[in-house]
Amino acid sequence: MDWFMSPADELLSKYLGLSINVWLTLVFGFLIVPAVLGVSFGIHKYYMRTLLCIFEWATLQMKLKAKEKNHQLYRHYTSGIVSKMPDSTLRQEIQDLRRTADCLSLEPRFDLADVFFFCRKGLESILDDDVTKCFSAQELESWNLLTRSNLNFRYTSLKLLALWVLGVVIRYCVLLPFRVTVAVTGIFLFIVLSTVVGFLPSTKLRRYLSDTVHLMGYRLCVRSLSGVITYHNRENKPKNDGICVANHTTPIDGIILANDRCYSLVGQLHGGLLGMIQRAMVKSSPHIWFERAEVKDRHLVAKRLRDHVADENKHPVLIFPEGTCVNNTSVMMFKKGSFEIGCTIYPAAIKYDSRFGDAFWNSSQSGLVGYLLRLMSSWAIVCSVWYLPPMNRKGCRTETIQSERRF
Repeated sequence: MDWFMSPADELLSKYLGLSINVWLTLVFGFLIVPAVLGVSFGIHKYYMRTLLCIFEWATLQMKLKAKEKNHQLYRHYTSGIVSKMPDSTLRQEIQDLRRTADCLSLEPRFDLADVFFFCRKGLESILDDDVTKCFSAQELESWNLLTRSNLNFRYTSLKLLALWVLGVVIRYCVLLPFRVTVAVTGIFLFIVLSTVVGFLPSTKLRRYLSDTVHLMGYRLCVRSLSGVITYHNRENKPKNDGICVANHTTPIDGIILANDRCYSLVGQLHGGLLGMIQRAMVKSSPHIWFERAEVKDRHLVAKRLRDHVADENKHPVLIFPEGTCVNNTSVMMFKKGSFEIGCTIYPAAIKYDSRFGDAFWNSSQSGLVGYLLRLMSSWAIVCSVWYLPPMNRKGCRTETIQSERRF
């Protein structure tokens, strides 16, 4: 076969093989092997500092551009659902409505056009309430060179355009392939190793190997997102005698918390790749998966949770009592089902830094695959986790009162 290869083909195959070797060396040497061993080279710190310097420089350039045109770069009163004009009084807005309606008289009297002012204000209050804002993406005060950003960041220049194009090339041609490779490798290793560990007898060795495999899988998933996580107050880390509750922003919240210790997850059993992962997980570790018909049976769910918590050899249960993803600017009311068990509650708070990438998942606007693609093509997922002191329900408190407490 070598006789039929031209010098150009030989050169191409040589460079292609060299590129594959370099690619695999970088992926396994700097991402997969350190994640498996739980070590870090500290490169992410310099990476974050460099990004912050670039973001500050880009924002400064836009501020100078906006100052030349005597405009504001960021208008805080447009951060809601409805755009609002600042410093407008009731009298001024009614006068504007009368002018629009060709009412020449501006005397203090009632006109039919005045009704539209109060109707508009009422609709704005309904649409732009505090709860609705929790389900829209958080606006930024500095441009992070990503497509999703504040609409007021329009004072760009040729330098900023070139910098944005360079960022697109780096994120989609360098970072995204690396992250996809790590994610695929991590999922494959996790499914295979969890299945193998599941065949071992139930001993301390099996529990140790199961915890090691789960931590390895979670760390690889975090590395596939360039995740940088800081844990605070680890002395309050959940123990095996209770339930860990946390705020919910994204489907990867469980991975963020499980990167520090193993948990028993609770959820509905799915099909496809996600179902395959769930079945591999439950073979080696006692997770709690329900069929679609069982989820609606509250008594069955409570019984399985109570039986799980009573076993000290099992990991703490991880639950997100909000029941939906919120944009990480506030916390919705917790549902009381998590507090009906009567065990120790270990609260945890997760705060994401949206300057490097928006972790909020709006399921009504994008599917899970598109959301994961957006995460993997962002700069990084940076967050902090605070472990709060454990709490126990007093005898006079009902589960409803306990769920309304602010941690």
